[in-house]
Amino acid sequence: MSPHRVFTGTNVFVDGTLKPATLVVNVATGTISEVYDSARARTSFPEVDDANWIDAGDKYILPGLVDAHVHLNEPGRTDWEGFWTGTRAAASGGVTTVVDMPLNSIPPTTSVENLEDKRVAAKGQCWTDVAFWGGVIPGNQTFLRPLIDAGVKGFKCFLIESGVDEFPCVNATDLRLAMDQLKDTSTVLCFHAELDKLNHPAPSTDPTAYSTFLASRPQQLEVDAIELINTLHKQYPSLRLHIVHLSAAAALPLVRAAKAAGLPLTVETCFHYLCLKAEQIPAGRPEFKCCPPVREEGNREQLWDALLEGTIDCVVSDHSPCVASLKCLDDGDIMKAWGGVSTLGLGLSLLWTEGRKRGVGIGRIVEWCAGKTARHAGLDMRKGTLKKEYDADLVVWDPEAEFTVTKESLNFKNKLTPYEGLTLQGRVEKTYLRGQLVYDRRAGEFEGLQPVGQLL
Repeated sequence: MSPHRVFTGTNVFVDGTLKPATLVVNVATGTISEVYDSARARTSFPEVDDANWIDAGDKYILPGLVDAHVHLNEPGRTDWEGFWTGTRAAASGGVTTVVDMPLNSIPPTTSVENLEDKRVAAKGQCWTDVAFWGGVIPGNQTFLRPLIDAGVKGFKCFLIESGVDEFPCVNATDLRLAMDQLKDTSTVLCFHAELDKLNHPAPSTDPTAYSTFLASRPQQLEVDAIELINTLHKQYPSLRLHIVHLSAAAALPLVRAAKAAGLPLTVETCFHYLCLKAEQIPAGRPEFKCCPPVREEGNREQLWDALLEGTIDCVVSDHSPCVASLKCLDDGDIMKAWGGVSTLGLGLSLLWTEGRKRGVGIGRIVEWCAGKTARHAGLDMRKGTLKKEYDADLVVWDPEAEFTVTKESLNFKNKLTPYEGLTLQGRVEKTYLRGQLVYDRRAGEFEGLQPVGQLL
């Protein structure tokens, strides 16, 4: 077998731009050994056989995406999702690394023992590389440093009830105990930033109307949470903090103030907050429910502005699936339904479709979904860019293709998504993990291929 695999094309994303380039991959290590600033001819590599010569032509060759917010749910809730199906879905959308959230698996990733349970469950099942977040819950502060030593990329906590009993929310006292443990480390503490100081009751109106649900999770919950986070951050100014899935534009001034003060705060938003709007969500469609909620068009525009200016750092899926019965599809009761949007496999096409309307090029999208997410998860020394000595995680992408989202086209386990029926632009043709083919749309997607993902 050839010791090298060569990728070439006229639109390769290297050095922050699309240009003719050739990448030489060391097959043994799965890393990029050379980057040439031209599309080399086949004759330049006489030692490389046909199977190891990949010419993308004018299709784009992009870095594999790093989705830093995914719920794979295994073990314990594998009927919701699992490593096999979740990472397949990710690979089909050009994601080559996912970072798994500490809930909704049973057990949650709140101790080294529980982390090991996840790693055992994942072994041999992963079509992408998988890293893990740890969890902060009341009383587990002494487990945090051992989790760092065991390899978690950071921690997540909830300031509002998570929806699962085994992952309770924390208060300011719990957070100070945790932050005392983390303050002199290089880790990151991530917040589900909703805080219900007023204990907002569910409105006593139609539970199938999306407006009813939206009124139950007002923007003020996110504002109050980020106010608390900023207060704590001033007490622990060296600790990296991160806001997950920001949906409320009303909280953006607080984010800008923290960043202006030099606090190490980063913020993510999600594909659904950038591509959906409350005004277009039909009644009785719980597939659209997530927490915090998709908000109105004006709010969406402010999120886009914040992303473009750098106030919001990156974009993730927050893929949070469940079984159909928990989505209350039979009666359309949004208030009772599980909150979570299923997106794995669609994010790059969603952001490309919406971004093109706004003049957003592929470079910004790669930055938001690969470069900055890799940095957020502490993986930027090997992931998120096509560079010498980095992992050869790459995607062959057709920017002009169009397709309609159907149930049959989805690779995650429970085929429920608000995007069904949508026509999207841009499509992944092939995905390579450390230079090995893990997805091929034209050759039966996964037919004849093997899961070669590693646990990071």
